[in-house]
Amino acid sequence: MKIGISIYLGTDLDKNIEILKKAKAAGITYAFTSLQIPEESVVDYEKETKKLLEKCIEYGIRLVADASPETVKKLSCNTIEELANWGITSMRLDYGYSPKEIVKLSKSFKIVLNASTITAEDIQDWKNAKADLSKFIACHNYYPKEYTGLSIQRVREINEYLKMEGFQTMAFVPGNKTMRGPLFAGLPTVEEHRFRKDDIVLNMLELYFDAKCDMVMVGDVDVSEKAWENIEMLNQNMIEMKVVLDKKYHFISSVIHHDRIDSSCFIFRSVQSRMSKNRIQPENCIERKKGSICISNNKYLRYEGEVEIARQDLPQDERVNVIGHVDSAYLKYLPYIKHGMGIKLNNELMKGVLL
Repeated sequence: MKIGISIYLGTDLDKNIEILKKAKAAGITYAFTSLQIPEESVVDYEKETKKLLEKCIEYGIRLVADASPETVKKLSCNTIEELANWGITSMRLDYGYSPKEIVKLSKSFKIVLNASTITAEDIQDWKNAKADLSKFIACHNYYPKEYTGLSIQRVREINEYLKMEGFQTMAFVPGNKTMRGPLFAGLPTVEEHRFRKDDIVLNMLELYFDAKCDMVMVGDVDVSEKAWENIEMLNQNMIEMKVVLDKKYHFISSVIHHDRIDSSCFIFRSVQSRMSKNRIQPENCIERKKGSICISNNKYLRYEGEVEIARQDLPQDERVNVIGHVDSAYLKYLPYIKHGMGIKLNNELMKGVLL
């Protein structure tokens, strides 16, 4: 998953610099901005745009810019290609460009198109113009007005079709700290995400796994400090989960556990735990509820020491010790921690021995 943020000319430059610093610290290298928002009041549009784009270059941010022919005039450019020298690496084009012009622009920019309005006829026209659609990104809108966003299912339907044609896909989750005006109601692609702004990790995981989005951007101006921490971890392909562990098995929380690439829909299997030299005697071999943290004992022979987390309720097994459980608030992440993704076990809230 590629993760990005959004920055806007209407936001104070110092605030934008603060956000870019946080983005760099979190390992983010992508940002979205719109250069054609009608309510954006900027005294010197050209000067302020150059300042913002210079800061993106300084912080190593690749910028996806929403632009139109009118944008070119406002920035005193003769051609839109000149904006490549300003630090814009990807150009989102909504209207005003023919298929031949779009293919020509694709030599200067990564081309980003409106995912919701692409038709089969458009695709054929671009193909006829010799477009390499694998270098195009289909970007879903964000929806400032409440109850106007799409469903996860609809985003997935659109993305599956476009990915078959070679497109990369992109969508937005809302922020949870500094919301963008004029409505300040969040900028999600998926309407459901508007009403759970604080769970940015889950929203991003849903867009990536369930809706098949390659790029996931925060649409609003800023997120909470905890969200920045979570985004940084997600950018490293892992998440933190609060757990309760038997004291005897605290050693398993000293490493990041990664699920096997060939994920099981029944359990999370830690790759790292198989390297453990600890001898595990059978104990607490009880029924495994969803979220149970388990370790294979010596009856499991060469699998002894393997750490698992149950993704669903599983029966008792005399070869498997139940040694803890995932905090109930984190169970919702279990279906998404797969294909090599990692978990950092945070057992600070441990309340004694389970056995």
